[in-house]
Amino acid sequence: MSEQHTISLVTQPKVIRPPAVIGILGGGQLGRMLALSAREMGYQVVTLDPTANSPCGQVADKQIVAPFDSLEGARQLARDADVLTYEFENISARVAHELERDSYLPQGYRLLYSTQNRLREKVAIESAGVAVAPYVPVRSADDLYAGLDRLGYPALLKTAEGGYDGKGQFVLRTEQDIAKAERQVRTSEREWVLEQFVPFVKELSVIVARNPQGELRTFPVAENIHRENILHLSIAPARVSEKIKQEAAAIAVKLAEAFQLVGLLAIELFLLEDGRLLVNELAPRPHNSGHYTQQACPTSQFEQHVRAVCNLPLGDTKLLQPTVMVNILGEHLAPVLEALPRLDPAFKLHLYGKKEATPKRKMGHLNVSTDDLEQALAKIKGLKIWNMEGIS
Repeated sequence: MSEQHTISLVTQPKVIRPPAVIGILGGGQLGRMLALSAREMGYQVVTLDPTANSPCGQVADKQIVAPFDSLEGARQLARDADVLTYEFENISARVAHELERDSYLPQGYRLLYSTQNRLREKVAIESAGVAVAPYVPVRSADDLYAGLDRLGYPALLKTAEGGYDGKGQFVLRTEQDIAKAERQVRTSEREWVLEQFVPFVKELSVIVARNPQGELRTFPVAENIHRENILHLSIAPARVSEKIKQEAAAIAVKLAEAFQLVGLLAIELFLLEDGRLLVNELAPRPHNSGHYTQQACPTSQFEQHVRAVCNLPLGDTKLLQPTVMVNILGEHLAPVLEALPRLDPAFKLHLYGKKEATPKRKMGHLNVSTDDLEQALAKIKGLKIWNMEGIS
């Protein structure tokens, strides 16, 4: 595997003890929940985000208001902190590279660099000996048509960089879809990825943690259901065989070892009809599909990430109780707040402190822990807030 697609262990890893300062690049909801866990453990927190009073900034000791590509802002964060981490991928890899060189960023920049580009990510996954859906790079209309000849359609055309929750993606099923995709390719200077559409039966995810000493732990495999390309529900444990769960965990461990991971890595997977697992995407940080761990496991994904980057022993990840996580989008917030007085005690509400509840914007989530998953799903359906059609 070339240096571009690997991560070397951080030299001379440090043990970071409270009340040290953790610097978080990114001030969104993941940073907020990281900060809350860090503060419970006795750490101080400073965050960098371009939006004042960000979700993380509201609970941190200090927020630096600066763009994610600001070297000066990043250097100020490094001066204020004993250890640095990032909460999402939209920070500059160039900034992260400098921070790794001059400060203490145990996650490093190389995995971030790979996951910021779908082509680099797929090469890294395959180089680790893990399967992905067949794909071809697209840089021109000729590439698009050659790729369709090779992969057939339906197919998915995705931007190589940028895009989340389905943004920057096109499903190609008809001649009209292909013509629209051709226009997109011709009129933009972007790099694209054309993927074969795989007929999966379930979408799964597994989160793995690794500290600088090489200690590894995986969280229970979750089953994910999306609505309009946005995560709707995460169900833990996933309703699949033990064999599939073990294979998913083994993939997570294999990738964590290959990348010499420090921190968390979320792996999104497709389960195919024949029982094979293909990796869809990676996220080198806490993940929406891991929010269930806040109630379902002795150690949440957020505490585990803090433990990993601070070079502490990793926490217990066993499943304490079946749990379903449901996302609260902008259109759900008012009904959820109205329902608060009648919420079953099994519901645990997590809100992110965002000011504007616009449609499709993630405003919070509910975790529902019960003795069985059917009971949890029934409780969510009973609120009549979300579209639960076809979910059982």
